[in-house]
Formats: sequence, structure tokens, C-alpha cells
Amino acid sequence: MSARDWIDKDFYGDLRVSSDASADEIKKAYRKLARELHPDANPGDAKAEARFKAVSQAYGVLSDANKRKEYDEARRLFGSGSFRPGGGGFPGFGGGAGGFDLNDLFGGVQGGAGQGGIGDLLGGLFGRRGGATSTANRAQRGNDVETDVRIDFTEAVKGATVPLRLSSPAACATCGGSGAKPGTTPRVCGGCGGAGLVSRSQGAFAFSEPCRDCRGTGRLVDDPCPECGGDGVSTRIRALTMRIPAGVDDGQRIRLAGQGEPGRNGGPSGDLYVRVHVTPHPVFGRSGNDLTLAVPVTFPELALGATMTVPTLDGKVSVKVQPGTANGRTLRVRGKGIQRREGSTGDLLVTLQVAVPTRLDTDAEQALRAYAEATKGHDPRSELHDLLGKDEVG
Repeated sequence: MSARDWIDKDFYGDLRVSSDASADEIKKAYRKLARELHPDANPGDAKAEARFKAVSQAYGVLSDANKRKEYDEARRLFGSGSFRPGGGGFPGFGGGAGGFDLNDLFGGVQGGAGQGGIGDLLGGLFGRRGGATSTANRAQRGNDVETDVRIDFTEAVKGATVPLRLSSPAACATCGGSGAKPGTTPRVCGGCGGAGLVSRSQGAFAFSEPCRDCRGTGRLVDDPCPECGGDGVSTRIRALTMRIPAGVDDGQRIRLAGQGEPGRNGGPSGDLYVRVHVTPHPVFGRSGNDLTLAVPVTFPELALGATMTVPTLDGKVSVKVQPGTANGRTLRVRGKGIQRREGSTGDLLVTLQVAVPTRLDTDAEQALRAYAEATKGHDPRSELHDLLGKDEVG
């Protein structure tokens, strides 16, 4: 993408956020749009695929603080017609004789994420020389990528290996990222000697600008790759597998080093961040490393005591209820919780909840009434009477 295209792009509009949006707002907007527009969710929809690419490109710039700052500065500088590529250049320095045209500068700038862009342009204009090589010709790290994956509760507890399908820029498989047709190789640009920059003088000004022959890359591709058109990068769907560690939390991000976008000019690839979403379990809950479980019990089991069998994720265990146990009491079963990769293991927390029958047969009702008569001398609300006064408690 040229610098002119980069500045003309409305990345904020592509992500449907304001220009003062926070990094979290930008990330949230991108994740929402990426899910809606992903090719897997819109098979055969060319418009959705084009929007998906535009959204990914916008996020690649706005998610990087340095690139976003560079983009915002470029938009402020060249946002008006009087000071814009193709809009007339500097006041007093028109495109005719005795001046210079900004089109000469922007015609050869490689802008955009990770390719030099406006920073190289302004550095050349105001005398900030980059030495023998330009920013565009240096090895540059690829962008980080973020995606989402959903797993079930048991997989989160025990760990799992899951497949991922990513639609993102990657090194062209046909040319291996060189941009040249297989069987050929790029050659060093003769105009700049491979530096990517050439020096020019204009009256009292002396500045460097990206080489117009190679557009700042320092190399020329005479026979471009038919798949990527000479760019060395193509958008494709790639499949990989990742191991999710035992005990992963809902919403946790896992980093896969080197699995992001490929670097430029031999630079390292970015990282892939996978955000894990855990589907709740119908029976078990979770509190840190502990599993939680609500178990229905009868009143006699609490009053008289009992030994009951409760489920775990690995089978069943026996739990002893002491006589006189209160409703809502939580019992702890050691070592039946979540085992972390570093070796720590949580417990199973069993909460006892009295199950009140909705209907009683005659025998059960008579037995219950006999119990009520036998225990009528016991007032379970006696403490409330003492604290609030007998007239306030029925």
C-alpha cells in the first residue's frame, strides 16, 4: 500500500470507532466485526471477505501504538487539500519549475503498517538521515494477531489440544515471501544501490526520499509472483493446533510465539494471542482452583447424619455428613479440584442444600406432624426474639 493510500484510508471508520477510541474499544470493535465477517461465517460472500480484509488491515495499524501515532500525524498533516499528496505541496514550492511536488515524494513511499511510511518521508524532508539503509529496507517484525476459541468446561479443567483456522496475512506460499515468481529472485535496485533511499537537493533544502524505482525496498522484482503480485504476502486460511493447559480460565489469553503475521525483509513473525472462552458446566462450577458442586439432601440426612456419594470429574467419592449439619454447609473433598500445570491441585467444595418435597403422601405427612409435635418446644427463632424483641418476630 502506498503512503497516499494509507493516508486516504479511514481506519477508524472501517472499525466503526471514533478517532479518540481507547485501545480496548478498538480491540472490542475488531473482535466483533471479525467474528461477523470471517470467511468461515460467510462462505462465498465476496463483500464480507473484502470487509474482513479491510477490518484486519485497520486493526493492524490502530492496535499498534506507534503505527497509530504515525497514522494520526499523517492524517493531521495531509488531511487538507493544501498540504496533501497530490494537493499542491508546500506553500511556495509548487510542482512546477523552481519548486518540488509532493507527488514526487509520495509516488515512491511504501507506507502502511510496518513499512516505513510517513516517518521516513518526514525524516527525509527535514534532514533526518537514516544512514545507508531506509526503514522500509530494514528487517521488521510482523504484527501480532488475536483470535478466539471456545472449549467445554472439562477441557478447561484437564487441558486440551484444539484446532485453529486463521484467515490472516502470511508469507506467500508460492514465492516463499520473496515476491518473485518461483525460479527467479529479486535483484538489487541500481537506482539506490539497495539502500532504498536517494538524496536530492532543492535550493536551500537537502533531503533523502524513498527511491522511486524500488519504492524504498532496495530491490526490484522483474517477474512478480502470480499469487501475491510481488508483495510477498498473501491472505490465506491456515490451520494449526494448539495445546490449552489444564486449569485455563475463561477469558484468558494464551500466547503462541511466532504464529502471527510474517515479518518484512527477513524480520521475525509476530505472535498469535488466543483468547479462550469456556462453556459453563451443567453441574460443576469453579472458584479459582476449586470445583464447586451443590448437592440436594433431605432433612433427616442433615439431622441424623449420612454418608452420600457425590460425582467428580473423575468418577465418584463418598462424603460423610455429621449429625446436626446445617443447611448450606460446604464440605471440602481434598485433591478433587483443578490440577494446574505447575503442580498445585484444588479441592471439590460440596454445598448441601435441603430439598423440600412438593407433595407428601399420608404416611409421610403423619410422620412429619408427629415430629413437629415432638419438637414443638424447640424455637429455631429464639435468637431473633432475643435480639429484636418478641413482639417483632412471629
